[in-house]
Amino acid sequence: MGNGFSASLAEEFAIGATAVEARRASDWLEAALLQRGVPQAQAARLTLCALEVLANVLAHGGKAAHEAPIGLLLEVILDTHHGEARVTVSDAGRAFDPLTVPERAKPKTLDEASPGGMGLALIRRCADLLHYRHEAGRNHLVFGARWSPPR
Repeated sequence: MGNGFSASLAEEFAIGATAVEARRASDWLEAALLQRGVPQAQAARLTLCALEVLANVLAHGGKAAHEAPIGLLLEVILDTHHGEARVTVSDAGRAFDPLTVPERAKPKTLDEASPGGMGLALIRRCADLLHYRHEAGRNHLVFGARWSPPR
């Protein structure tokens, strides 16, 4: 990671597939990010992404998503030149690569607008990095934020 100080911290958290558990995961993530020195703006963006990802797993993951724990992995990498926080959400729901979904065109009028379906656009706007893989029967969606440390 360049010259100078470098540190990497990782922590895992598992929840049941319910809205109450998703809220608990969000609270854990926000606290863990701030405890590890992630700036408030980036922590807020990642927490918002996590809530949206978890809501999508609960709404669209199917029966298998509700029968197995949902895992969260937080990785924070700091050095003298930049910081990066990554969150991986893993679930046993049906395989779905959100990166293959084309961006929706913005409606030009209120009549063209439809409710829902904006979560992926929100995640794309809030995350500085976004990766997906399906491995061992589980979806793994990684999203992250980057920042420059104060000088």
